[in-house]
Parts: sequence; C-alpha cells; structure tokens
Amino acid sequence: MSEAVPGDRFLVSPGAPLEGTVHVGGAKNSVLKLMAACMLAEGRHVISGVPHIADVEIMAEVLASLGLSCRRVHDGDPEVARSGAEPGDLVIDTPGRLSTHTPYELAERLRASVVVLGPLLARAAEASVPLPGGDDFGSRPIDLHLHGLSLLGAEFATVHGNIEGHVSGHPARLVGSRIVLEYPSHTATDNLLMAAVLAKGTTVIENAAREPEVADLAAFLSQMGARITGAGTSHLVVEGVEELQPAPRAHRVIPDRVVAATFLSAVGLAGGEIVIEDARPEHMDMLLRKMTAMGVETSHTPEGLRAVSNGPLHSVDVATLPYPGVATDYKPLVVTMLSVADGVGIVSENLFSGRFRYVDELRRMGADIGTEGHHAVVRGVQRLQGAPVRAPDIRAGAALVLAGLVAEGETVVSEAGHVHRGYENFAGKLRSLGADVRVV
Repeated sequence: MSEAVPGDRFLVSPGAPLEGTVHVGGAKNSVLKLMAACMLAEGRHVISGVPHIADVEIMAEVLASLGLSCRRVHDGDPEVARSGAEPGDLVIDTPGRLSTHTPYELAERLRASVVVLGPLLARAAEASVPLPGGDDFGSRPIDLHLHGLSLLGAEFATVHGNIEGHVSGHPARLVGSRIVLEYPSHTATDNLLMAAVLAKGTTVIENAAREPEVADLAAFLSQMGARITGAGTSHLVVEGVEELQPAPRAHRVIPDRVVAATFLSAVGLAGGEIVIEDARPEHMDMLLRKMTAMGVETSHTPEGLRAVSNGPLHSVDVATLPYPGVATDYKPLVVTMLSVADGVGIVSENLFSGRFRYVDELRRMGADIGTEGHHAVVRGVQRLQGAPVRAPDIRAGAALVLAGLVAEGETVVSEAGHVHRGYENFAGKLRSLGADVRVV
C-alpha cells in the first residue's frame, strides 16, 4: 500500500491573503490506534477517511511484521461491493495467529508503535516491542503503559533493547483491575483500553485521557463488541469479553484537529478568509478562544469552520495542558503566530521537555524569542525574514512552513519528511488557498 513520498524541502514565499476551502482529513493520532485495534479480532476490518501520510505507511509495515495485511481500496476493487468500502478506505486483514515481535527498524521510526503492546498481550499473551522512537522532542517514558499492563497481569523484562512481555496462566489471559494513571497520557490510555477489552472481568482506568481520539478508539472497539463506558471522560470502565469481531461496517476516522489548527494558524499569519470544511470546533474549544483573542475570528457554518483574519495579531499567554486544554501539538503554531503579533506573549510547556527545539529555527528567521526551562517569552516583530531552516518534528516543521508565509524573501524548510508524516499534501492544500509553497 506504499505511496510516493514527496521531496525533502519546502520552498515558501510570502503572497496574497489566503482564500478558499480546505479539507482536513482523518486524525493521525486516532487512525494509528484504530489500525492497532484491528489486531484484536480475526477477520477483515475497514477504516474510512485514513489520511495518505507517512506514519500510516509505517504503521502498516509494523502490522505487516505481526502478520496483518493492509491495503487501500481503489475504484473497481471487489471489496467495494463486498464490504461497502469506498475508494481510499483502508482494509486490514487480521490472521488467527499473530507474530509477536516488532522489528526495531520500524519501531524506531514511530513512537505510536508502542500501542501494539496492549493488543498483543490481550490477543497472544506475549509481545516483544522495541523501546519507541519517533519525533525528537524529549523523552516519553512508557512507564505508564508498563505499570498499567502489569496491573492487568502482564510481566515485563527489558532484553537487548526490547520490552519483552508475557501473560501467565492456563489459559493465559489478562485480568481486569483498577488503574490510576499518574498522568492522563493519550497513548497509555489507548494501550490500556485495547488490552482491557479482552481481559477477564472489569477494568477501571482513572485519570484517563479525554481526547476525542480516545473516544474514537472506544467507539471503534464498541462496534467490534467491546463493552466500554465513560469514553471522553477521565473515568473509563471496561467489561472484558471473550472475543471481538470486526466492525460490521467501515469506521470513519474523526477529523484531525491539529491539521485544522494548522490552517487556522495559516490564515492568522497570512490573513484572509478560509473554510475548513470538516473541522470540529467542539474538539478545539480552548484553542479557538486563544485564536479569537489573537485576532482570528471563527464561526461554525454549514460548510465547516470559517476563519477570518484581517488585521494584526495580538499577543496572548498560553500554557499547554491535557485535553481539553491547549494541546502541546498546537504550541509551535501558536509560537509562530506570536512571533509576528503585537506585544509580548508567554508560552509555558507543561507536558513534554525539549519541545522548544524549533525556536532556534524561528530565531534564524528574525523572531525574538527567549526560553528558560518550560517557558518561552515571545516578543512580536513586524516581519520575519526568509532563511534556510530545518524541521525538527511534524508540528514544528509545519509551523516553519507557515512562518515562511510572513517572511521577506524565500524560506527553505529542509527535512520535510517530518511534515509528510502527519500532513497529507500539505504544500498542495496551502497552494489551493493561494499560498506560494512548493516541495522540491
């Protein structure tokens, strides 16, 4: 199911205000977990709205290493008539017996690959998963995952860089328990949720993540026969079942709120009026408040989320917090907007260390940003300057591309592969709104 990978540099020049309609597509942070959830039931699964991004391709390779097959449905495919799938849908076939080892060369490319751990232990009673890789913005220890899975009866050891897990008993099966997460980790909640659906008895997850993507996963699992209550709250209750079946119909991934936020930031920086036709404002309440305070007007219309920006941006203070607070993925976008806003804004990172590494790249473009520990002080300048910069991760890379929309001269953003991991045809969608962005 491989797709052509675009080039490795973005070339960006300032231009006219943005105008038009853009489609967001399915949420990366949901679809990767939905793909992993397909491991829990033998048979054929269909997922709709899956974005054409590199991370989906890598997760497909991870699943293939475990014995599953993933492919896109095309026009004329017999699968369209057989299962009601539509062209572009992702079809995943899960065998009766899974392989239990994930290769290091795949796991190091994708932090989210750790979510195969829960389904493997639930379905096969053993797993070997390398310590996760992915974006370079600080440590993401998986202690929360291992502690929660241990409470469900799994035992772990670290062997040659791999996390080796197994479940004892005859038959070997996880057992429900009460789990209190030290921090409402999105990925840990997903992993534990997928493990608990096949555990014996009841599992209660306290301080669970409340993200819409967790609720999307719970909805998918429920269609497969899982018994879950409390999705979207901090209190999840799972009644384990003996087995699951593939969902009877295709499951559509929720829209990507971070991609929607990216286009909101684009119109905030470049000015203009756009419609984000599949954005869900209810998934971005806190961000939309900050956008309004900065001068980006938004309204929900039958066509989607309308965003207008006609004047200078205004500085605000922002702190990242677990959902429904301002997500850490939004922060590079907000910092970029603040870099050309009137006044001084203070941005506090409360979730991950090391997520100010892109600030040096913005400074190369003339931004006035000072950092100390978890805080950044952003003093707006009238205009940025085009320069060669490097994308350190997915969201920071996208933010640097947007910075080029308000920079004098040409901006060259290298290591564009990071951006391709989370954005489908990013340059093309920006061009459709009138931006001068190319990939070479």
